[in-house]
Amino acid sequence: MYQLSKDQVIYAMSSANPPVLTVAPNSRIEFETCDALSGQITSETDRFDALDWNKINPATGPVYVTGAEPGDILSVKIEQIEIADVGVTITGKSMGVLGHLFEENFIKVLPIEQNEAIFSEHIRLPLNKMVGVIGTAPKDGAISCGIPDLHGGNMDCKEIREGATILLPVNVPGGLLALGDLHAVMADGEICVSGVEVAGKVTVTVDVIKGKMLPLPMILTDTHVMALASHEDLDMAVDMAVANMAAYLCEEHSFPKSEAAMLLSLAGDVRICQVVDPKKTVRVELCKRYIA
Repeated sequence: MYQLSKDQVIYAMSSANPPVLTVAPNSRIEFETCDALSGQITSETDRFDALDWNKINPATGPVYVTGAEPGDILSVKIEQIEIADVGVTITGKSMGVLGHLFEENFIKVLPIEQNEAIFSEHIRLPLNKMVGVIGTAPKDGAISCGIPDLHGGNMDCKEIREGATILLPVNVPGGLLALGDLHAVMADGEICVSGVEVAGKVTVTVDVIKGKMLPLPMILTDTHVMALASHEDLDMAVDMAVANMAAYLCEEHSFPKSEAAMLLSLAGDVRICQVVDPKKTVRVELCKRYIA
């Protein structure tokens, strides 16, 4: 198994980033990751005005996968997520959906023990470990690791968890995969602008799929297939995600358009991943038993 250190990070996904590791298809890689704040906050008394906002959402990588060419699909199976024993949540002025309510910033440090995050004396939250940032290099330019788009990025989707397989586009040779921004706990929406941000390690298996056109990014689990989309306008993100799932049903499973629309209306769940990034992210989930 290959291993990458949390010192090998990028803050934007770009074809200009030199790969820090080159692997063959079907390789296992352990990514050590910083938290979303690059470890800059460790105490509830730390000062926000001391934060370097250029070091937010670091992603470990990128990884060059041999044989991955533009037009291919990079398959990334999340084998294991290990997290530190303490995490941080922040909110405050102009942060998230409720940022207009605050005139100052707030930090909460949450110990993690026995598969729970300790929110308070009376509230213990079960862990739902997930990867907030995962993506490949875009075809042109650079996209901040804080922004989701067609390449993946900061989708903050709680279904990017152990056992899930993420399908991402290969836009440049090698794909240039990077990931980070682990959360110990996060609800759909991430409304205060953070989950329980935590450092850790992610073990994945990467592979290359050739000769297939899919509406990426997508997530596959044991039970569901999911299509994702991100846009500045939440309504547009919904429309795009639904259109992506409908296209998948028509192109991969030969559904007539009308039947795809009706099945999604009856069995496809539209869910919000996050509404706090420059682009909002939506997923559409469909149980695999309807397309087996």
